[in-house]
Amino acid sequence: MRQYGGSQQQPRRYSFHAVIFDLDGVVTDTARIHSVAWKALFDDYLRSAGASGDPACAPFDIAKDYPTYVDGKPRYEGVRSFLTSRGFRLEYGNPGDPPEAETICGLGNRKDRLFTRLIHEGDVVVFESTVRLIHALAAVGVPRAVASSSRNCETVLRLTGLADLFDTRVDGVVSAELKLRGKPHPDIFLRCAEGLGVKPEHCVVMEDAISGVEAGRDGRFGLVVGVDRVGQGGALSSHGADVVVTDLSDVSPAVLDCWWLARNPGTKRA
Repeated sequence: MRQYGGSQQQPRRYSFHAVIFDLDGVVTDTARIHSVAWKALFDDYLRSAGASGDPACAPFDIAKDYPTYVDGKPRYEGVRSFLTSRGFRLEYGNPGDPPEAETICGLGNRKDRLFTRLIHEGDVVVFESTVRLIHALAAVGVPRAVASSSRNCETVLRLTGLADLFDTRVDGVVSAELKLRGKPHPDIFLRCAEGLGVKPEHCVVMEDAISGVEAGRDGRFGLVVGVDRVGQGGALSSHGADVVVTDLSDVSPAVLDCWWLARNPGTKRA
């Protein structure tokens, strides 16, 4: 699998030319692990930062705060976004800050340490329905990419044995190298499409985060599928998803083709 690069492979049966999968929450259940790590980080910080009973220091709410402020965003932007919502202002620091540093980068690195420990302590759950769809797409020659804001994407793919299922990977490490903006900007999806040698308007994007479907919409991708694992289907639709499902168990290349044609009538099959 290439981190980023060209692919001239084209499907021959379907109206779309490639599919880009978000990792956390679509391919693997690492969104849950990320949310646990974020809660541990912020609850510890809030306990030390303010007086008991101060609303600004109320515990991090996974159901509310995680999708609103951090889900799908680059790590340091997630720190900044949530703390700003509570009225806290920290110096940005720099990515080399130790996890103990009271900076945005320091807290972000602390969260990464927590997440890394969690994924190595227990099995990362894979959504088998998504893996079946990826295999089905590969069988008919549709190129696949994986996109993630996480710098741990490669580690997760290696631990789960999924790395070889994708033609291109654009993650937090690649984003830093190429200075790509994080979601809701569409940069990582656009880079995936470029790496596959396919125009965005010919690509399907699979996303579970609000910021991710916004990125798919703003990048003018041909079809954005929202994967609703946590009961936020309405928000996914209103922020850019053309179709919302709770799982990909009933999704096949043929189903994607039907959705594509409903969204893009008149498309000629490749």
